[in-house]
Formats: sequence, C-alpha cells, structure tokens
Amino acid sequence: MANLKVNMSPTKNEMPEQDPVVRAGNFDEVALGYDAETAKKEAARCLDCKNSPCREGCPVAVKIPRFLEKVREGDFEAAYQIVTSTNSLPAVCGRVCPQEKQCESKCVRGIKGESVGIGRLERFVADWHMAEQAKLKNPTVEVPASNGHRIAIVGSGPAGLTCAGDLRKLGYDVTIFEALHKSGGVLVYGIPQFRLPKEIVAKEIDNLKAMGVKIVNNAIIGKSETVDELFADGFEAVFIGSGAGLPQFLHIPGENLLGVYTANELLTRVNLMKAYRDDYDTPIKHFHRVAVVGAGNVAMDAARVAKRLGAEHVYICYRRGRDELPARKEEVEHAEAEGIEFHLLNNPTRILAGDDGFVTGIELQRQELGEPDARGRRSPVPVQGSEWVLDVDTVIIAIGTSPNPLIRNTTGGLTFTRKGGIEADEGGVTAREGVFAGGDAVTGAATVILAMGAGKAGAVSIDKYIKSKAAE
Repeated sequence: MANLKVNMSPTKNEMPEQDPVVRAGNFDEVALGYDAETAKKEAARCLDCKNSPCREGCPVAVKIPRFLEKVREGDFEAAYQIVTSTNSLPAVCGRVCPQEKQCESKCVRGIKGESVGIGRLERFVADWHMAEQAKLKNPTVEVPASNGHRIAIVGSGPAGLTCAGDLRKLGYDVTIFEALHKSGGVLVYGIPQFRLPKEIVAKEIDNLKAMGVKIVNNAIIGKSETVDELFADGFEAVFIGSGAGLPQFLHIPGENLLGVYTANELLTRVNLMKAYRDDYDTPIKHFHRVAVVGAGNVAMDAARVAKRLGAEHVYICYRRGRDELPARKEEVEHAEAEGIEFHLLNNPTRILAGDDGFVTGIELQRQELGEPDARGRRSPVPVQGSEWVLDVDTVIIAIGTSPNPLIRNTTGGLTFTRKGGIEADEGGVTAREGVFAGGDAVTGAATVILAMGAGKAGAVSIDKYIKSKAAE
C-alpha cells in the first residue's frame, strides 16, 4: 500500500443503518452496508503494518492487509478471492463476527482512534461478489477433482460448513448430515433476519454445493443414523459439528408456566419457521410486556425480536452491571436505540402467574458486585430484602445452551466434558480414531467465527489422518 495515500481519519466511516424507530417494526436488515467509495476510503485507513497484527486475531487466518489493499485499489473481486482462500463464509462473518474482540482488537489504528472496519469491508466484498454473480446467467464455480476419499460432516452450522468447504477444496467427497429441514444450523435458526438475512446464508451454502459438497437434510445423527453406521456406509472419517442447541434453565419456581419461552424456541419459531410473516402459519404468542433473562448476543436477539413482534415493553434482566454485559457493544447499542429497557444488577428468583396459569410477572432481587475472582470477574451478591416484581406477560430465558446428548448417548469411544461437550484437542482430534469434532459441540455455545476456526482445524487434521492411513 506504500504507493497509495493512507486515510489518517481516526474514526471509521459510518455504517448506514435503518432508522431505529422504523426498524423496530420490521425484520429487514439493520445495517445497510458500505458503497464502493466508502469501502475504498475505509480500506485506505489501513497502515499495512509489517507484522500484520490483525491476522493474529482472526480464527480463520484471513489475509487482511492483502484484501484491504485490493479494496483500496477498487479490485473488489481480487479482494473477495483473497478472503475466500481461507474463509468459506465471508458474507456471514462480515455481519456477525465479533471483530472488535478479534482482528480489529489487534489493529494499530485502534491505539489512538478506531480500528479499521475490517468486518464491514469483508461484508462489502462478499456482497459485491454475490451481486456480480447474480448478473451472470451461468456463473462458473471451480469444482475440485475428487481424490476418492469420503468424509461425513455432522451438522451444517459454521463449523460443519467450514470443515466441508476446506476438505472439498482438497478434493475430498464431503457429505453433510443436517438434522433440520433447512441447512445452516444456528445461522438459520438462531440469528434473526434483521442481523443475518437468510438469503445470504443460502447463497453461501449454494457456493459450497456448487463446489460439490453434498447436504442431506432431516438426518439426525444419533437417531436416524449413528456415527458407527456412517463408517459402515463407507465414510473414512467423521467430523462432528452439531453445535449446542440444548437450552439451559434458571431452575426457579414458575419456569414451566404458560408464557415462558427459551430463546432457542422463540428464535427457531421466528427465524426458521417465519412466525413473523403473515403468509406462514407458525403460532406465536402476542407479547405486550416481555422480560428477557440474560445479556449475551442471544438475549439481545430475543429482546429485539420480541419488540418487532409488537411488544410495548421489553426488558433485559441481568444480574451483573453494564461493564460486564457479555453481548457485543454494537448489539447492546442497537437494542437500546430500538427501545429495549435494561434492568441491570437484578437476578430473577421466581416467575409469577394468575389463576389461568399464564405469566403475570417476574420477581427480581437486586444485586451488588463483589470482589473480582481469579479471572478478574466480579460475582453478583444478593441484596437481602430487595425483591421486587416486574409486571410482564412473557419471560424469555437466554442464559446459554449446551450440546445435545444424542451423539453422547449413541457413540462409543468418545470422551466428554462435565458440561457434555466432546473432548477434542486444538485440531479437533477426539479419543476415537477417525472421529473429529469442533465448534459448540466441543466448547459449548461460543461465536460463529470460533466455530469456523475449529472447522478449519478439523479439516487439516482429517487431511493428515487420511494421508497417514493411505501411507500405511
């Protein structure tokens, strides 16, 4: 980039967005994306650091300075090809990856100002490429020649899709087995349309299919077919990327009342089953006053969905303070702009109901933060006698998820963590030969990009494993 003028603005170019008042009433995408000129200006903020510290923070090792240089030059297709050489889902990552905690956190420009908008630019080049491909009658996709080895992938979420894409590029015949009727895993059932349009996910998956990746839907591994049966069918290795779709609960009185949802149930009904659209016959409760328990990204998604479904008041109830909010800063700001109300330092103790069994309120107990623990995190301490009741007709529990026990209960030779995750090393290697695992199925609920990183690591390990077997 030395021959191109650097843009020394200390702040990012603003991301165009829907007006908060307008968007709180629709499911259209909130962030509208950069245009070409804005993208070039933002890319010009990159200093092209010699050591590229931004790459250290990227779990899928995107060649960030190289793709930014091409954006700056206006060669958007070249930028896209650089990104996709290591990232199979750039349009997804550009929208939901927590760049501020990863690549952008390492950006030198962030020392005395704001980091370069790497995620926004990744989204831009992916969207630009998709738009250009849509103009072609018969877009061409390079299909790698088969090397004759068959690999099974369990789950079509970010870990499974990434592992499949990387293996296919190496010539493997890859088949993904997905439990749901639609492919994409958490990308389609867990993340709302206004944050990640499902059309974008479908296009990313279509790209993998065009490369030769096969996807079998309505296939619940551990029930319709076991891991052992996959090997009997001729697959030489299995990668388990089945995610963490089992919701966790509060274990307080009233949790089974009518009007209590888990975030998983709500988001699945709305995202996957289109409950927000009049032309779909998916039942959903009409909300008025909603309490969402939890403050991660899923809690923000659930709260913003409830608002869009017509709730007059939506409250985030969280036992810690603002500095401890686990959700992305951007998601918190979007929620507040849309009218979501926060009751911080409040922990639920019970859920109340009327004679008809429907929720009428949630009892909260005020908290104080104690001394920091070994990790520096301050635990909430109840304030005795401070209980109070928040009047609501709906409670949504969003305090985390864990892996589904189906694989655990039907697959011998694997070992598991106390929380039900599959034990695997950094390369996804498990205790059973030929079985690899990564993403939320190993770690429990985490981020899309970390799952993708695990999928890449799994692909590398599977390639080494197959080659070592062939050499025996």
